[in-house]
Amino acid sequence: MDNWWRGAVIYQVYPRSFLDSNGDGVGDLPGIVEKLDYIASLGVDAIWISPFFKSPMADFGYDIADYRDVDPLFGQLEDFDALLAKAHRLGIKVMIDQVLSHCSDQHPWFLESRTSRDNPKADWYVWADPKDDGTPPNNWMSLFGGVAWRWEPRREQYFLHNFLSAQPDLNFHNPQVQQATLDNVQFWLDRGVDGMRLDAINFCFHDPQLRDNPPKPKDKRVGRGFSPDNPYAYQYHYYNNTRPENLPFLERLRALMDRYPDVAALGEISSEDSLATTAEYTGPSRLHMGYSFELLVEDFSAAYIRQTVSRLEAAMTGGWPCWAISNHDVMRAVTRWGGEGDTAFAAQLVAMVCSLRGSVCLYQGEELGLPEAEVPYELLQDPYGKTFWPNFKGRDGCRTPMPWTDGPAGGFTSATPWLPVPQAHRAISVAAQETDPGSVLNQVRRFLGWRKQQPALVTGELRFLPTPEPVLAFVREAVDGRAVLVVFNLSAQDISWSLPEQLQAEALDGHGLCAGTLQAQALQLPARGSFFGVLR
Repeated sequence: MDNWWRGAVIYQVYPRSFLDSNGDGVGDLPGIVEKLDYIASLGVDAIWISPFFKSPMADFGYDIADYRDVDPLFGQLEDFDALLAKAHRLGIKVMIDQVLSHCSDQHPWFLESRTSRDNPKADWYVWADPKDDGTPPNNWMSLFGGVAWRWEPRREQYFLHNFLSAQPDLNFHNPQVQQATLDNVQFWLDRGVDGMRLDAINFCFHDPQLRDNPPKPKDKRVGRGFSPDNPYAYQYHYYNNTRPENLPFLERLRALMDRYPDVAALGEISSEDSLATTAEYTGPSRLHMGYSFELLVEDFSAAYIRQTVSRLEAAMTGGWPCWAISNHDVMRAVTRWGGEGDTAFAAQLVAMVCSLRGSVCLYQGEELGLPEAEVPYELLQDPYGKTFWPNFKGRDGCRTPMPWTDGPAGGFTSATPWLPVPQAHRAISVAAQETDPGSVLNQVRRFLGWRKQQPALVTGELRFLPTPEPVLAFVREAVDGRAVLVVFNLSAQDISWSLPEQLQAEALDGHGLCAGTLQAQALQLPARGSFFGVLR
């Protein structure tokens, strides 16, 4: 067991937007196969592929109608097998998304469950009688806006949906549901995948008493993954997710995965205290890794990063963290943190997250420094964005297709792409950056290749140093005692910082970033500058 996932850099592929191989305007599995050599050239260790399973696409694949088959939009099972085989030949591990807490309302299980109160699948979903006045059984809200209950006339009952109404929640209190879910996971483990990214994994269980969630004061209505104008923000979500029954199920899931050589489970966690939940959900008998939305926010201060990482470090005694600053659900980092068009900043962001203790998820296009795309309302696809427009414009701005060239549709498709490819993205396409040694793409490649040669940065322990804004500084120490000092200037101005007297460092080169210079204890850092030094 080499535990490949410890310190791994995992490249997230959003299939719809990676490469269209058949000219229908939507990316697909053969498109991923075609670009695996590119992914390998980045120096990443693994890919995580967002859902490609059979689905009506109400939530673009996160509403699964068949957990064991590929949607025709993306190809067929043989295409996935080809992808897996080529990735393994290139030394790339393959993780796939698993959406366990809910499925599509077109899944055969739900189609049967909704027909009556006494069919074989009658108790496979969360059904509840209305109150005497016909209203929903409690006050739970959907993360996508509005009440979390939808009426089903056939049963004269409501069913729970924590997300879209087209995504009914499975009833994990039913042992048959748990077993069927584990059987679906086993199907892909038997097929040879190296790991699972578990979507909304803390949503599997609900409070069987259906108690009301308590109200949240207005000044506390700040969430990870939802905006304060969303009524979901008005409650503490104590009863509709993150229930204690989740833990024994995670242990069953881990026991299944432990039957396979060196596979990994990565849980996505969004709860009232996501860092505490991440620590609780990971460890030797639970998930291998967990990540939350804590670095997917607008706060980019050194203090916030230090506080957030320190809190998880203190709480996570047996698990392993995973960090991300971008994904398919949030505004792209260079826009969110005010550095659009700044090559040094885009490269620094990748280096910063890849220098923290833990594994890392890099979202496709992050290696290009892609900014958030402006998608006009008439071209929006995301139902979440349509509901909350214009205050919240949804998730389409980070989901636009990869720009491979500066040609029409950025070389993504020969047809009209499912989302537009902005001219600003085409100008910084893969082709445009390939030949520029100073491009974000080539800086990221150099850094990730260099990082592999630094055991302290891959699996070493982490200790923060007290620093003023905008300096973020910490020490990573490998098991052999070799320690690396890491310092970032998170601002767009040159700064200087004096190293603590007890630290004696010698600069490390080869990382390829905009580098600081050290003279005695005085460190000069250019705008968006970085410093790596071995401690003597």
